[in-house]
Amino acid sequence: MHPEGDLPDTASVAGRRAALARERAERELAAAARQERLAERTGLAIHVRLAGLHRQSAACQLTAARLQEMHARLLARWEQGRGAPPRFMTGVAELCGTRSAAIALVGADHGQLAVAASDKAAQAAQELEFVLGEGPARDATVRRCVVSASGPQVRERWPGYGAAVGELGIDEVVAVPLGLGAKCVGSLTVFDPRPGFADVFTEVAEALTRTVILGPHPDPGLYGETDHRAVVHQAAGMVSVQAGCSLGDALELVKAHAFSEGEPVRNVAQRIVRGELRFD
Repeated sequence: MHPEGDLPDTASVAGRRAALARERAERELAAAARQERLAERTGLAIHVRLAGLHRQSAACQLTAARLQEMHARLLARWEQGRGAPPRFMTGVAELCGTRSAAIALVGADHGQLAVAASDKAAQAAQELEFVLGEGPARDATVRRCVVSASGPQVRERWPGYGAAVGELGIDEVVAVPLGLGAKCVGSLTVFDPRPGFADVFTEVAEALTRTVILGPHPDPGLYGETDHRAVVHQAAGMVSVQAGCSLGDALELVKAHAFSEGEPVRNVAQRIVRGELRFD
């Protein structure tokens, strides 16, 4: 749900989110300045540490504002009759210096629960990770570190995934974990970024985590854009009964069928739920 209710996203709504983020950044910078003055007066290290934390929070809020401002510009262009309705992830991708980026939210077993993508290429790449069980997004969440590969390294590191994304025309991947402290909830994956943007990825991932996914007023659905895997898990439950196997094995059957047919897993799952496809 949007903070404003069930209204669709508009340029003005995104603009208000950006303005709020900038206001929060200004408050954090003011707090940092106060702590720095206290540090000078008292000589206590705690004030230096607190000032650093406030400045870190301010930087995060400024990145969040830039994301919302990018979204607002794209929405304004669309509202003027130029182009297709923009996704929030389209702006995320642009800020990361690429056309293709995706967010994957994961469960405790690191399996994908939901995905939001900027375009068809990013969506297809995340679908491949879900089906094949390997790739940069999964490694980033499991290891909780930035994962990157380009050219032949992609195929060498993830043989199945690498070959498949190569067919999509993707040559470079960078994945950054989304998390706070010890909690990792997913990853941001950037595909074929332009040179000079590497330092931005972690900033964008932190801003998304702290202000959109796990913030005080979170919207992990990314303003209605997230593709949840609920129907896939529902289908796996039905296949488990039909085939007399575990839920894990049933999920792999659904994925394998989708991969062999060259069809999105969600479409196969919907056919199973509707009774059009059975595994008994």
